[in-house]
Amino acid sequence: MATDPLAEAGFYFDELNKLRVLEPDVSQKTSELKEECKEFVDKIGQFQKIVGGLIELVDELAKEAETEKMKAIGARNLLTSVAKQREAQQQQLQALIAEKKMQLERYRIEYEALSKVESEQNEFIDQFILQK
Repeated sequence: MATDPLAEAGFYFDELNKLRVLEPDVSQKTSELKEECKEFVDKIGQFQKIVGGLIELVDELAKEAETEKMKAIGARNLLTSVAKQREAQQQQLQALIAEKKMQLERYRIEYEALSKVESEQNEFIDQFILQK
């Protein structure tokens, strides 16, 4: 086998008969690797687009969930407030009922006292008329 003196010096001819410093199979593998890298970069770009869209979607869902959470908290606070208002109103009404019962009892006692005074005065008038 004869060795090529150019190959020994590290020089090679490619398929277009151009002088190259790399071996043809190394050059071919480098080209293939370059293509694979380009495809990989393209796929990574597509992946990043997909992930970016997913992140945007998740962010929107998170915002919607936060909005719904705030609405639920507001509704719960409103219900608590209404319940407290009703409880306060009930207490006020119970106090008013107790006050009115006390007033009714005072009026009843006053009525009984006045009725007694009236009957005494009627008796006095009757006795006075009879004495004359």
